[in-house]
Amino acid sequence: MSRPALPPLHALLALAVVAVWGTNFVVIRWALDDLPPLLFAALRFTFALLPAVFFLKRPAVSWRNLAAYGVLIGVGQFGLLYIAMTQFISPGLASLVVQIQAFFTVGFAMVLAGEKIRPFQLVALGLAASGLIWLMAHTSAEVTVLGLALVVGAALGWAGGNTVARTAGPVNMLAYVVWSSLFAAPPLFVLSFLFEGWPAIQGGFAAADLGTWACVLWQSVGNTIFGYASWAWLLARHPAATIAPLSLLVPVFGMGASALLLGEPLTSWKLTAAVLVLGGLALNTLYPAWERRRLAQAQV
Repeated sequence: MSRPALPPLHALLALAVVAVWGTNFVVIRWALDDLPPLLFAALRFTFALLPAVFFLKRPAVSWRNLAAYGVLIGVGQFGLLYIAMTQFISPGLASLVVQIQAFFTVGFAMVLAGEKIRPFQLVALGLAASGLIWLMAHTSAEVTVLGLALVVGAALGWAGGNTVARTAGPVNMLAYVVWSSLFAAPPLFVLSFLFEGWPAIQGGFAAADLGTWACVLWQSVGNTIFGYASWAWLLARHPAATIAPLSLLVPVFGMGASALLLGEPLTSWKLTAAVLVLGGLALNTLYPAWERRRLAQAQV
């Protein structure tokens, strides 16, 4: 059986979500010109929490689960990602490297749930790892070893958040993200005060103009509210095997937007790394669906 095609409007909505998620890396870069990274992350989750928390019922999960997800995603993923993007890695490459969270998520499932790694996953991991090694061999102002390490750490935090979210069971993901922001914003504000300092915080607020605040709202309203709500809506109406592969377009939009809006050059070594990493991600994402279709056809 062939996979049912998305209706045109649904396909456009999915494309809009991955475009928002991809171009979001350029928006991050713009805001970091005025705001310290940890303060910026704290503001992102503050506006993801407020006022949405007053309109969405708290999901039926423990406070511990919400707190773990909030800290892992808030501090672990976005805190490290924003720091990396201040000067250690370009937005386009950050959008690519952070996608390796998929392999960390598989690794956590192996350790915690006893899932066994499959041969195609080893091949996929090898492709993605070779892409990262290729990037390390071409460190420059666009990508430093520290920048790669920070974004890999961000991917690890994202994967940890995914693992925690899986234990929550089937919940309203938008409400889950909003309520977990209650545990993301406070530690980020504390870390900003401790490591960036009150003068930097004051300077950030003083430098922020309408464009800066638009970037903050794009993070919270566009990236979180619109993105998660629309993605959950699509997943509720179509098989995950139809929707999930579209996320592979996020780094495509990220690298493309960075090239168009920030003048980030798309050099041959960078495109080679992208092919390797995206090839690994595509194999990891698409092979199980292909295998299921092949087995279904064999049984007909």
